[in-house]
Amino acid sequence: MRIGLLCAAAAVSLCALVGTPAAAQVHERTIRWGHLNNTDHPISFGVKKFAEVLAAKSGGKLKIREFPASQLGNEMQQQSAVRGGTQEILSASTTSLASVVKDLGLFDFPFIVSTFEQAEALAQGAFGKAMLETLPEKELIGLGYWGLGFRNATNSSRPIAKVEDFSGLKLRVIPNPVYLETFKALKANPVPMAFGELYTALENKTVDGQENPYSVILSNKFYEVQKYVSATNHTFTQNVIIVSKKFWDGLSAEEQKMLRDSFAETREYQRDQTKLAADKALGELKAKGMQFNEIAPAEYARMQDATKPVVEKFSAEYDPARVKLFTSELARIRGAK
Repeated sequence: MRIGLLCAAAAVSLCALVGTPAAAQVHERTIRWGHLNNTDHPISFGVKKFAEVLAAKSGGKLKIREFPASQLGNEMQQQSAVRGGTQEILSASTTSLASVVKDLGLFDFPFIVSTFEQAEALAQGAFGKAMLETLPEKELIGLGYWGLGFRNATNSSRPIAKVEDFSGLKLRVIPNPVYLETFKALKANPVPMAFGELYTALENKTVDGQENPYSVILSNKFYEVQKYVSATNHTFTQNVIIVSKKFWDGLSAEEQKMLRDSFAETREYQRDQTKLAADKALGELKAKGMQFNEIAPAEYARMQDATKPVVEKFSAEYDPARVKLFTSELARIRGAK
């Protein structure tokens, strides 16, 4: 009996020793994840799902603490904090992250993709992967992309169903050269303006309209001061989930794998939430009285043609090899059935 007990004790001790190295690879950590969106936004839904998956994988040791609604500062401030190692994770738009990796700005070119599926194929394909590979030299690790959805135009004058309908409309745009040139090419009158000033400008007719995802149009109550919403789908906005390299390098291989696997298991959920939110927001905008119209494929093609000179002009400012990869990926995606 005593021999049996000793053997059992030895077996337990051996199991504990075998288990110790693996257990030691995962430490108690609280990981701060900042973003600009409210807690009812698909980005926040994605963060919560990621936190749930990561907690399950790590036995509760790796905890995500979400800081929504710019609680950790604006996007540029949070980028600086992540690069410096004082913040662990940020959901960063390609628009702002292009200040760190310029070629990410190619994602913001007008009319390059026309469906969610095309947008995802671009991000998940060779070009998207190549962009992630440039981040470590900038003190960042990219887990991957979360789509924010298409931007669409609203205004108080008329439906936008063809290129000519843009003519003369004063549209507030992001203070970004590509956006300014895009709407100039469409014969609109683009007005760069801080987002915080937009509602009042629409209300006072300082501008006729603006462009944003449906969810933003709804949450900011632009339906109160805008009559028409048109599915122009002119730009698809991507977020890159970036991790501080300084933080990342302090993680064990097992912890790094848990973060990457949690992202992989969360990506489709977040994508579906983005689609659902867009559909729901559009339905609510209609219910609140906005007049909605689709764009016929032939007219969408005309809008693409009108903005091709913008794409060509700004392409010359990027790495030629990256532009070639970007262009070949677009051709592949558009040709896929």
